Amino acid sequence: MDQRSDHPEAAREAEPPPVAGRVSVLLPVPLAGPLDYRVPPEAIVTAGDVVMVPLHGRTMHGVVWDAAPDPDLPLARLKPLMLVPGLPRLEAPLRRFIDWVAAYTLSAPGEVLAMTIRAPLLAALPQRSGLGWLPGEAPPDAALTPARRRLLDVLADGQPRALPDLIREAGIGQGVARAMADRGWLRPVALAQPAAFDRPDPDHPGAATLSAQQAEAAGTLASNVRTEAFSVTLLDGVTGSGKTETYLEAVAEAIRLGRQSLILLPEIALSAQWLERFARRFGVPPAVWHSDLTPATRRRTWRAVAGGHAEVVVGARSALFLPFPRLGLIVVDEEHESAFKQEEGVIYHARDMAVVRARLEHAPVVLVSATPSLETMTNADQGRYGRLTLTSRHAGAALPKVEAVDLRAHAPERGRFLSPPLIDAINETLERGEQAMLFLNRRGYAPLTLCRHCGHRFACSACTAWLVEHRQRRLLQCHHCGHAEPVPKACPACDAEDSLTAVGPGVERITEEATLLFPDARRLVMASDTIGGPEGAARAAQQITDRAVDLIIGTQIVAKGWHFPHLTLVGVVDADLGLAGGDLRAGERTLQLLHQVAGRAGRAEAPGRVLLQSFSPEHPVMQALVGGDIAAFMAAEAEGRRPGHWPPFGRLAALVIAGEDMAETDRVATAFGRAAPHMAGVEVLGPAPAPLAMLRGRHRRRLLLKTRRDIMVQPILRDWLAQVVVPRGVRVDVDVDPVSFM
Repeated sequence: MDQRSDHPEAAREAEPPPVAGRVSVLLPVPLAGPLDYRVPPEAIVTAGDVVMVPLHGRTMHGVVWDAAPDPDLPLARLKPLMLVPGLPRLEAPLRRFIDWVAAYTLSAPGEVLAMTIRAPLLAALPQRSGLGWLPGEAPPDAALTPARRRLLDVLADGQPRALPDLIREAGIGQGVARAMADRGWLRPVALAQPAAFDRPDPDHPGAATLSAQQAEAAGTLASNVRTEAFSVTLLDGVTGSGKTETYLEAVAEAIRLGRQSLILLPEIALSAQWLERFARRFGVPPAVWHSDLTPATRRRTWRAVAGGHAEVVVGARSALFLPFPRLGLIVVDEEHESAFKQEEGVIYHARDMAVVRARLEHAPVVLVSATPSLETMTNADQGRYGRLTLTSRHAGAALPKVEAVDLRAHAPERGRFLSPPLIDAINETLERGEQAMLFLNRRGYAPLTLCRHCGHRFACSACTAWLVEHRQRRLLQCHHCGHAEPVPKACPACDAEDSLTAVGPGVERITEEATLLFPDARRLVMASDTIGGPEGAARAAQQITDRAVDLIIGTQIVAKGWHFPHLTLVGVVDADLGLAGGDLRAGERTLQLLHQVAGRAGRAEAPGRVLLQSFSPEHPVMQALVGGDIAAFMAAEAEGRRPGHWPPFGRLAALVIAGEDMAETDRVATAFGRAAPHMAGVEVLGPAPAPLAMLRGRHRRRLLLKTRRDIMVQPILRDWLAQVVVPRGVRVDVDVDPVSFM
């Protein structure tokens, strides 16, 4: 996605002139735009103020918006708004960002606003009640017992203390303090509210020693922060090259300048080691923002961000919509990750929208990856983005040796999934007292369960998907809608008992095999349904670091930024897994994921080894990984997309039509097909059933709009959508710049 400042949908810089007695208010609901309200006499409101307004018999929060109200509407017909003192306001760059995202994604502005303000976030924070004590009237010398002297000595620094703290520090009884208070020798004062977050120290002694190459890159990033101007920089480098330590120096510079930083991570809830690294660098943890936070913590964090008291926020993609009043830096770590794409509600890519918000905030943005996306690499190659590259691992560590295991020549035993070369390598690793990892990006025990007698396959009743067996929980589960049912004793189609068999492996099945092959190895399964959130991830990481684990068996969550100094072998059970199907980015994604996984192996004192089990070791992805020539693969991938105007050399937008009635869904999809735009440089593919033709009980049909790079898709989409009447039971979702074609 090209985020040049001349984008025709860019938000307005100038605010409209006020209209006396009335303002426009944007509400966090899916309306087409803001509504007009009357300002009470003598009240003063400005754009960005959060107010309360009536709507359909109830009151709700809204934000005074920049749009000019209708001057011809009689003032008496407008309902009055209500002021809400004490709430932070939304600054102009954030308001323009909300308008920009709405225009780009073809969403209602109120839907985008709802990602910034919600009623629970605006509720009043609980006030910490309590009194502190300071010296009052001076007691006569004759009354100053040793205990009373100790109490006054504690208060000599002028800092009030709560009674329990005062008693503890002075080492006295409660009666001594109360007697002094009764005599007026102590006076009560209100205790100040504690800060929500401690300020990170940019000069904390925990800063890592940077290599010359890291220091040069860090200096460039810090200089970009000091300019307080928009820029985009790609920071790439091999896994283990110290990219995090490098960009944290830019964060330190933003702290020195009194500006806030936002760091986006693809899996913040599982990033325990990253948070520890931050605390070592700055002395305190950052503010954190993700979906697993309690409502009270979310409210406290939101208020701290809005008040400018949270200096650094690390969060998932939704943190991009927090109300920073002085945002000075955005970092998107692992920028290539598809987890940054929001697939429901307002459909947006957080990496691309981070570039937009940085431009509107006049701030630099840093995109970080060992395997940058083709879109980002193309922007860097064409000069739109700057580029800094770290070419070697930190502290002189060597890159792991990557080898392909041809499963056609080294087949596992019947009913098994680990090849003899991989088994031998694991045994050798464990004998040396080092750690090994088995990677398979598939949860559960098996992806398919069928009946050997009649061939019946267990499928989800609400989705076009097989039910995944989770043997430990004795469940068959759909990983798309969450439907689960017990594993039956007999086949529901033919009533044959003991006829069900698992087809293919998941991490549970690999764990079962590893238990038989390596009975003395201490094993740990790391998957999203076994780790259990941030606390579980932190415990798992600590176990591995403490060498309480010999063999790690995990899904893609083990690929994201972990540092395990004693892990020297990574075995990829099915390296071909991501290459199936017709996904445009299948090769690119597989390369990125496997390169990340491979990067977990080895550090300075222990060289790493990676074995890729594959039925197609001659595939370009496998050859690129084995040869270490990632750049050549990406260049070839780019040349393959260029002639057909596929991203990043063209634009895509998808229409997904979904409804419970299949005939009605097909009728609407056909109508969109007939109304498809016909013009030079524009092509429409479909309608066709989506690969997931049914999801959560709704039938799904897709149309794909493909255009040249120089054609804006939003005006075309608006005209196209306006030509078809969509009945109530059918929903049309628009996905601009899709990354998934499911």
